Amino acid sequence: MTSISPDRPVLRALFGVGIAAAALVAFAPAAQTAPKQQAVIPGCTPAAPGQPNGKQWPTEPALTVDTAASHTATLETTCGTVSIALDAAAAPRTVNSFAFLASEGYFDHTRCHRLTTQGIFVLQCGDPTATGMGGPGYKFGDENLAGAVYPAGTVAMANAGPGTNGSQFFLVYADTQLPPNYTPFGTITAGMDALAKVAKAGVAGGGADGTPVADVVFNAVTITQG
Repeated sequence: MTSISPDRPVLRALFGVGIAAAALVAFAPAAQTAPKQQAVIPGCTPAAPGQPNGKQWPTEPALTVDTAASHTATLETTCGTVSIALDAAAAPRTVNSFAFLASEGYFDHTRCHRLTTQGIFVLQCGDPTATGMGGPGYKFGDENLAGAVYPAGTVAMANAGPGTNGSQFFLVYADTQLPPNYTPFGTITAGMDALAKVAKAGVAGGGADGTPVADVVFNAVTITQG
């Protein structure tokens, strides 16, 4: 079984799709703490001053998202801006949580801690600790899994098993084969070039899964409606 999890316990010995899936667990398999200094990549810039606020909440936020409205997430990263059309109708709890965390500044100054370049092709983000083990303090159930597929441009939740969604998510930069275990909640509408840049730079140490060479930090994450 492959997985994209926050703690990625089984990834290093796996290859191909297996390695990919293991990586997508909410705690990305063996995600490494980002080095203090990462390579300078053409087209990437230093991160804005600041640190993740690391806020925690005991329970999932109340469901207030307007499922009939359109919602756009804008990820202002050190390697370019990524725009995401969020699907509140298909994944209301997920979009509601993502919008809540963004409104709290939770994602600001966080680092994308994991890149996979073999078997699955994703950049994993949303952990304020950049270790693959962080989260907002609450978990919530899966959504939108029936027939879920993960072509390039998909945005989906990482998890550590059924019903363990938190704040970690992944951006698919090339068509990826995964079991329908990860809630898809958005589609990238602009910024695939930024992901291509990060993927081309590769993984630190030359492996297929781990800390990206490019230092991808969210300077700001905002949500707009309508």
